[in-house]
Amino acid sequence: MHRSPGVRAGLAALIAFVMVVAVACSADDADDAAGGSSGGSADATTETTGGGNATGELVSTDWQKVLAPPSCHCSDGSPFHYWVRRGDPGKVLFYLEGGGACFSAETCASDTATYTVNIEGDGGPGDGGIFDLENDENPLADHSMIYVPYCTGDLHLGDAVTDYSDDVTVHHNGYTNASTALAAAGALFPDATEVVVAGSSAGSAGAPGFGGGAHDVWPDADVAVIADGSAAYPGTPEITLTIGGLWGVDEGIPLWPETADLPAEAWSLHGLFTNSATHFPEIRFASFNDAYDEVQAAFAALIGLDGSNLVDLIDDTNESISDTGVDLSTWVSPGTEHTILGKPDLYDEEVDGQRFVEWLTDFLAGDDVDDVHCDDCEPPA
Repeated sequence: MHRSPGVRAGLAALIAFVMVVAVACSADDADDAAGGSSGGSADATTETTGGGNATGELVSTDWQKVLAPPSCHCSDGSPFHYWVRRGDPGKVLFYLEGGGACFSAETCASDTATYTVNIEGDGGPGDGGIFDLENDENPLADHSMIYVPYCTGDLHLGDAVTDYSDDVTVHHNGYTNASTALAAAGALFPDATEVVVAGSSAGSAGAPGFGGGAHDVWPDADVAVIADGSAAYPGTPEITLTIGGLWGVDEGIPLWPETADLPAEAWSLHGLFTNSATHFPEIRFASFNDAYDEVQAAFAALIGLDGSNLVDLIDDTNESISDTGVDLSTWVSPGTEHTILGKPDLYDEEVDGQRFVEWLTDFLAGDDVDDVHCDDCEPPA
């Protein structure tokens, strides 16, 4: 479906605050993404990095690039892939990469794009933070992992081809890409009992909804969600409907009986947490933010909010979500950095003597953890 923008640059600044959609994946998608089909032909192919064996078998020391079916592609129509690392088949990490957004002819044009247009040069996940597989303190080191790159400018939520001008057409295909990878995870690791859905920055936007989708893939598993670096972003009906229309996110609203009567605007940032918890009350959420995250502050300022006092926006979001009864554990550090999950800082971060990596480990183990908040959250000079 081709869509044309009904808004221009004035609304473009609001793009970072669109938080809608969750997913549930079909068995057919799982077969395709895993490289098999009922007819015996493979729609996905694999390529091992890091010295894998000749058969392409998934091994614990390697990341394997999986070329997705043709229905998956980047914003320019180029092929899409995701990465798989086999660890404990009973424990799965599903991770959504972050990085920018596209919402106008200026930000979507390939020579001025504010996001990654394609992933042709993608060398695979890094080795920092939760991807440091050699660090004994990494609570996810033994997990099987699915890493979803980001190349659609839509926070992993879109399902539309949008014409921003006569010369600029974008395939907002994030929903199909990510949901195919999630279905593949279910096919590869069908007996998982512990599932972690995590995302940073743009990936953090969709992570709560994909947590609800993970429950549909693994209905008997414990599901925990980590949203890394997005709590300052408010979600309003106007933003949800306007920008969601450009991206076609209405195509991905899940068909959950518990939320079937909700209007599209209910799938905002706060609603994404709330609706997933309504669908699966046992789901657990954690949120990490720096009190004066420079990236979030910049977006806040663009829409006229007080970015200089970002911590108030973060606190308001966390409180409003928790007030709905959602099981949300929050961590707010002093500082200006953006995201932590993929960085070595994960092992050094602490507030008042409490180390973040220990807090995260306890959360993932299902322990009750106290909210952690800097007492002296001084803004940058």
